Amino acid sequence: MNEKEPSICEEHNYNQLFREFYEPATKYVYYKCGSLQQAEDIVQNVFIKLWKLCATVSFSKAKSYIYTACNNLFLNEVKHQKVVLKHLETISEKIDYESPDFLVEVSEFREKLKVAINNLSDKERDVFLLSRVEKKTYSDIAEITGLTVKAIERRMSKALRELRDALGKDIKI
Repeated sequence: MNEKEPSICEEHNYNQLFREFYEPATKYVYYKCGSLQQAEDIVQNVFIKLWKLCATVSFSKAKSYIYTACNNLFLNEVKHQKVVLKHLETISEKIDYESPDFLVEVSEFREKLKVAINNLSDKERDVFLLSRVEKKTYSDIAEITGLTVKAIERRMSKALRELRDALGKDIKI
């Protein structure tokens, strides 16, 4: 970083960036996702990250950082939603020939399962869904995430433990 360049770590410089780029970045993300709430959340998270990384981002590169981080965070959310939707499709197949009581039980279980999966940490949820929905092997997941196979095994084990605790010991996951 150039010594004469303003530091983002100085509050008035950070505030200047916030005032200058918050609204345009929010519009940028809004045009991509169509949800003002989601756009604001993404941009706020980017500015939080920028504050935490203020010493590593130069003032002259801040605009580029903000827009790139917003785009990446949006794409990560889209990728996550695709995994969630694909998983929901697999558990929401139609069963027309079952009794109404069974259908109610299935519906209640699906809701309980969705909540249990959503309560997993992001890391555990991603590994669980990649393994069980995407049918990826642990080595494939390790390659995708940049982690070791052992780390994937630990995350999967923890995810399964938490799901068993939430859904009951009789559930075979």
